Amino acid sequence: MHTLPKIGTKPRFTRLLLSAALVVGLAGLPVVAAPAFAGAPTAAGPASVADLAEGLLDAVVNISTSQTAPIEKQIPIPKAPEGSPFQDFFDEFFKNQGKNGGAPRKIQSLGSGFVIGADGYIVTNNHVIDGADEITANFSDGSKLKAKLIGTDKKTDIALLKVEPPKPLKAVKFGDSDKARVGDWVMAIGNPFGFGGSVTVGIVSARNRELNAGPYDNFIQTDAAINKGNSGGPLFDMYGDVVGINTAIVSPSGGSIGIGFAVPSKTAAAVVDQLKEFGETRRGWLGVRIQSVTDDIAEGLGLKEPKGALVAGVTDKGPADKAGIQAGDVIVRFDGKDVPNVRELPRMVADTPISKKVAVVVLRKGKEVAFDVALGRLEEGEKMAAVEKAGKGEAGKAAVSKVAGLTLAPLDGSLRSKFKIKDGVTKGLVVTDVDAASAAAEKRIAPGDVVLEVGQEEVKSVEDVTKRFEAAKKDGRKRALLLLSNAEGEMRFVTLSVE
Repeated sequence: MHTLPKIGTKPRFTRLLLSAALVVGLAGLPVVAAPAFAGAPTAAGPASVADLAEGLLDAVVNISTSQTAPIEKQIPIPKAPEGSPFQDFFDEFFKNQGKNGGAPRKIQSLGSGFVIGADGYIVTNNHVIDGADEITANFSDGSKLKAKLIGTDKKTDIALLKVEPPKPLKAVKFGDSDKARVGDWVMAIGNPFGFGGSVTVGIVSARNRELNAGPYDNFIQTDAAINKGNSGGPLFDMYGDVVGINTAIVSPSGGSIGIGFAVPSKTAAAVVDQLKEFGETRRGWLGVRIQSVTDDIAEGLGLKEPKGALVAGVTDKGPADKAGIQAGDVIVRFDGKDVPNVRELPRMVADTPISKKVAVVVLRKGKEVAFDVALGRLEEGEKMAAVEKAGKGEAGKAAVSKVAGLTLAPLDGSLRSKFKIKDGVTKGLVVTDVDAASAAAEKRIAPGDVVLEVGQEEVKSVEDVTKRFEAAKKDGRKRALLLLSNAEGEMRFVTLSVE
């Protein structure tokens, strides 16, 4: 997982995987009685965690892995002149190098997991088993079973394992993380620093935390103590159901400071079901590139408030493109549900079955327009996006001119070569210079960017840009909305003042 440095530096998140080579000394720590669980919640808080923990410990396992490390490059033994007294020194200093014949080294690591099926299915984090040659599940009764990897999902950091038990295993089930409220009691069981079967108690500190770990971030934050080695372990609610998978901590030292994060069970359960059935994930795919609707962009679009997800680009021949959705549209409803912001839409789409026809409502030039979109499969869409190329062409001819601090010129072969603009960018006006004192510079518009649209209208000449700015000013708008492409073909929207 990840760690945070001291105050005043950028947060650093630490995965909770524990290397077997790590030696940690813990002494002199005060013991403080912590509120715990009872069989049922009470207004005063649970009286004891003992009964609940006793019934769950057998379902939590320690995951040990080993992998072969590449042979380290060895330093050649230096040679001193013949008869030099330094030769004996060099021989002594390097005498142990290559003693093992240059054989690859075995690296071991430890993590946590939990049984979700009496027939031997085990859930853990992907980073716990990533790259492992061998995976072993260690149970609370001392037994060990070799585990087979069924499937992984790097986007949510989840892995599904399978062991072949001689008798049915104690298993736990996923609960409903959506019902977990800030302040609810939770309990973590895992393998911190190699101490298996460790139980800690705390509360849900926050929900929907984003760590920039993936496209579906909505972590549960908890103050239940979790440390290195807790990765992949369960976070239980007060009824003994798994509401999260412990995945990351924030810490300046690598130890718990009461800020831990768990993948919510709503996300995890769907991924586990797909890994169990297919050995891989099969998420819905809309085929759009999106960005946030900021206050400036909302004003540029004539929206009363920032909401929804702004379409910055559409994958050629993808589901959205086939349905008629365009760059500049703002997606405000998906499959009958409101889209509050750009973070929610990817999760909503991913959770929708492949091939399902859904209603997508967009705002286009101030009016709502509805489309029926048959979703594709994300994993196939990612391959398409990697090779997507638009048709080739040349922009219309016009003189070089300045608008809003931008020096613009038609896209031609010489400018394409100068700014290394990809062939996929086939139209628009090239930004050849930016006034350092202008708002355009503040918006990080740079030479080599290409202006594709202004006011959601395609521009082929500098005169087109000027007309769009004048039209926005006449309509009483303070800003004009521009669609830009960088040299690689990645698009984004920005707004510039029309004054």
